[in-house]
Amino acid sequence: FWGSQFSKIKCSCLLFLGSHDSFSYWVDEKSPVGPDQATAIKRLARISLVKKIMKKWSVTQNLTFKEQLEGGIRYFDLRVSSKPGEIGQEIYFIHGLFGIKVWDGLKEINTFLEQHPKEVIFLDFNHFYAMEDSHHFFLINRIHSAFGSKLCSVECVEYVTLHYMWEKKHQVLIFYHYPLYREYPFLWPGNKMPAPWANTTNVHKLLQFLETTLEERSRYGTFHVSQAILTPRVKTIARHLIRGLKNTLVHRNLPMILNWVKAQKPGVMGVNIITSDFVELVDFAATVIALNDLLLEEDESAN
Repeated sequence: FWGSQFSKIKCSCLLFLGSHDSFSYWVDEKSPVGPDQATAIKRLARISLVKKIMKKWSVTQNLTFKEQLEGGIRYFDLRVSSKPGEIGQEIYFIHGLFGIKVWDGLKEINTFLEQHPKEVIFLDFNHFYAMEDSHHFFLINRIHSAFGSKLCSVECVEYVTLHYMWEKKHQVLIFYHYPLYREYPFLWPGNKMPAPWANTTNVHKLLQFLETTLEERSRYGTFHVSQAILTPRVKTIARHLIRGLKNTLVHRNLPMILNWVKAQKPGVMGVNIITSDFVELVDFAATVIALNDLLLEEDESAN
């Protein structure tokens, strides 16, 4: 959806829409509880009803990768894990329960990119569970197999514009929060994609946190994620067991979060990537995309 008028603006100044726990539209109730969970929860999850409840709190998106991409999502927040006890190095998405194989997700994303050669996406691999170096080598090899020459090598963040990406026929920036990133030119260090997390159920505290962290945003040299998400506490889950995340926290607070988004500006010290749960519930995508027009207005007034 990028017109050529945006092509010379640094990607760290444009505004992109992201999804939180992007892959969690499908989790497997039949699989064992993931290694990202506490021992007490693993014990409880032997009761099948507990897994059904976990699913209500593990799922943070309704849309598949393809549907998210078609809806304007360009930043994906990814947590991955091996399956302890499984033979081989296969890696899965995870959020409490196991999701699909990472390889299947990458292929789905690549199919979209093949059809839309001017689209640019950010894949942020920021949590790894039950993974040794051999698992990482397997996963990195999968990433390279899926995208090949579409992968953008690590550059100074300031150089990365849509024009730069289009010229080189690059479409994917991979952020990899594990030391092995140093061994691959196409893996960007995690610190180039800071995503401060408010960890609150209170929407007012969340918005204050988003404001503060934007003010502290490093002026140069990184992208920046504003996580417009509320995080359930154990007691939140206990009180609203059956209702789940969407009905308890998300529905009620999304209008206030969206109002905050509407008041933002992209740019050097502005918003860059905004992530949310259940991105389709309100018109997040249209709001975020429209805010980029402010950059063009600024450009015109400067000339």
